[in-house]
Amino acid sequence: MNLAASLDHPIFKRIGAVADRLNLKTYVVGGYVRDLLLKRPSKDIDFVCVGSGIGLAQEVARTLGPDVHVAIFKNFGTAQVRFENLELEFVGARKESYRSDSRKPIVEDGTLDDDQKRRDFTMNALAISLNHEDFGELIDPFGGQEDMRKKMIRTPLDPAITFSDDPLRMMRAVRFAAQLGYDIEADTFQALSTQAGRLKIVSQERITDELNKIIASPTPSYGFKLLFHSGLLVQFFPELVALHGVEYVGNRAHKDNFFHTLQVLDNVAKESNDLWLRWAAILHDIAKPATKRYDKDHGWTFHGHEDRGARMTPGIFKRLKLPMNEHMLFVQNLVRLHLRPIPLAKEVTDSAVRRLLFDAGDAIDALMTLCRADITSKNLEKVNRFLKNFDLVEQKIAEVEQKDHIRNFQPPVTGDQIMVMFNLPPGRIIGDIKEQIKEAILEGEIRNDKEEAMALLLKIAAEKGLVRTDDAVREQPNP
Repeated sequence: MNLAASLDHPIFKRIGAVADRLNLKTYVVGGYVRDLLLKRPSKDIDFVCVGSGIGLAQEVARTLGPDVHVAIFKNFGTAQVRFENLELEFVGARKESYRSDSRKPIVEDGTLDDDQKRRDFTMNALAISLNHEDFGELIDPFGGQEDMRKKMIRTPLDPAITFSDDPLRMMRAVRFAAQLGYDIEADTFQALSTQAGRLKIVSQERITDELNKIIASPTPSYGFKLLFHSGLLVQFFPELVALHGVEYVGNRAHKDNFFHTLQVLDNVAKESNDLWLRWAAILHDIAKPATKRYDKDHGWTFHGHEDRGARMTPGIFKRLKLPMNEHMLFVQNLVRLHLRPIPLAKEVTDSAVRRLLFDAGDAIDALMTLCRADITSKNLEKVNRFLKNFDLVEQKIAEVEQKDHIRNFQPPVTGDQIMVMFNLPPGRIIGDIKEQIKEAILEGEIRNDKEEAMALLLKIAAEKGLVRTDDAVREQPNP
């Protein structure tokens, strides 16, 4: 099969011409070829030559112009060239062997065949020649095209060896399956199970990078089910696996919170590409195993799982090497608040809406998306009833916010102003006064307005025996 017509960017013939001049057999390989066949755009292009990849990169950069820089990674035998909006990576063909206690290979020079054998999956082992004599010729020794036609993930060699050599490939298998909607070939999937323990030699950062790509896929539950059934998920995320299972007392059972969580995740994914909102979906019920109780009058309960889950969130983020910044705080806040809008669906009061807006801030829209996604009953009438009630809640939120401006609430009277007005040092009394004003606003006793807040401040001050004068202010003892 010849793909010369598809290699329409001039960079390919320019690199082919340099390769001919250096007498190097050179190929574009891997993900770019796969995406070319899938008709997916790609700006990262990998090149393999039988010889020095670094030397080829340096000569290519020289011909592209004086401002084109080569980044050389001698330890890996690779070089990168950025040109226009492309990132070009060059490497010499090589073969690899591994020790059982490390994923760092022993690398030797090799042939194109050696290089293709070391690749993770047949669809990533495709190569296209760039030399003039056979420009555009597709080299597919392992049936990668046929596997793509079947929508199948398969390793070029024995999958047990492929995954044992580089265990991160197991996460990549699931990631590609999730992204592309492919199946994992039976022997390849079996090897995921037998080699799952090897994942412990891979850094958590690299595992989490693949996990985030699975979470960002169109239907992330598919990837999580593959991780779960293969035994990979328990290797790095036991808290999520602990949600699996149904317990009975007599004929009373709770739902399987693992599969419920995956449904919530998919529901969120239909509405938002926000990775951190998807993480909130994953963690919203994470503390249910720790809070599960059975009561003969009420059945199964999970009281306080939202607060316990919020407390668990930082530890999970830290262990998984997720960012301990505003993203973690966003997820933690949604986990803590995810039950709050539910009572509002039955009785919507201005006060409750103000407090929800105060606590959620800019995350209120994300919180409502999560709450809608959390309705996973098989009873469609019940689902539709809840969704209609949430419509009313969101309408009330919009009305209250327009009137009271509670989102990202800033006190209309600051602590510094109180101290200056009444000549007070920093202390508990300042916080008490601010809290009274905030509560009055949230309860609707006064508007979120400086004039009304100032009037209330003077009233509170009088009750506390604080007197303001034009030139001096002193605290008077109560009579």
